[in-house]
Amino acid sequence: MASALLSSSAFAAASAPSLKARARGNSPPLGARGPLNFGPLSSRALVPRKCCTVRAALLQDNEEKVVVEESFESKTIFDKEGNISSDGASEGSSTSDLERWIIKLEQSVNIFLTDSVIMILDTLYSDRHYARFFVLETIARVPYFAFMSVLHMYESFGWWRRADYLKVHFAESWNEMHHLLIMEELGGNAWWFDRFLAQHIAIFYYLMTAFMYALSPRMAYHFSECVESHAFSTYDKFLKAQGEELKKLPAPEVAVKYYTGDDLYLFDEFQTSRPPQSRRPKIENLYDVFLNIRDDEAEHCKTMKACQTHGTLRSPHSNPEYASEDDLGCVLPQADCEGIVDCLKKSVASSQNQG
Repeated sequence: MASALLSSSAFAAASAPSLKARARGNSPPLGARGPLNFGPLSSRALVPRKCCTVRAALLQDNEEKVVVEESFESKTIFDKEGNISSDGASEGSSTSDLERWIIKLEQSVNIFLTDSVIMILDTLYSDRHYARFFVLETIARVPYFAFMSVLHMYESFGWWRRADYLKVHFAESWNEMHHLLIMEELGGNAWWFDRFLAQHIAIFYYLMTAFMYALSPRMAYHFSECVESHAFSTYDKFLKAQGEELKKLPAPEVAVKYYTGDDLYLFDEFQTSRPPQSRRPKIENLYDVFLNIRDDEAEHCKTMKACQTHGTLRSPHSNPEYASEDDLGCVLPQADCEGIVDCLKKSVASSQNQG
């Protein structure tokens, strides 16, 4: 099976429109502050998911339409910056140019890394679909472990107080874990070599992603978007090539329990672009299983896309557009930072202000 190659042109194909920010109030103070704590941040813009530019996947007539976010162009991050005053126009322009260059560099590195992994998978798993999917799902859940590890470290130092990110990333890892269990039940992990390769790639991937996320969350989220986009394309091609055969095969028990169980809170939690309970899959055969796995990857793509604009991620259960009054009953103090450098800067600035 041919795998979709991600190229830099794919991520610059569509210009994302400027998004109208929705103001959020300043966070309440975090209480007692030590030398590693910083004060509440200024209000952040909350970007509605429905305004994002999307690319529709080609589906059968009787299937639900699934969309995958295009990778953002660097200019969209800066549409809201600059032009505050005529005196600062030149400085704002030079800063924006530098940031755009950095974003292009980050994305180029990510695309090169993703293409390299795809080339390896194409060589080793051209005709072994379930083994390939097992390797993909072993790798795909690793970034969310790395994100949570770094965020927990920030919390230990008092640098981070955003529960939504931890909730959503855990729900994403929970979803990918069930994809992995499905592939194991289908026999994708039968060979020792496949287990060895997947597990050792995962270890390296975890360390790399944790380091990348500490330096630049935007770059780490974009890399994860690249991986999820490849997974979506892989499953989409598999469905089109093997669809009729898959409809004759039974669904694995673990898939039936996950997609049709009574407790679907975490299933709703990772789908940040849609209201809770708006997607309830049907599982009648193996085709339905892979159809929903593919749709899950599309939702991961949209969430990773949204995360690249700092401070905009909201849990579907706490988003004012979707949440009930019970979900919004307890609002926690919030603080955050963009990578380890930003955290240290805010920590030092806070200490100087208190002194």
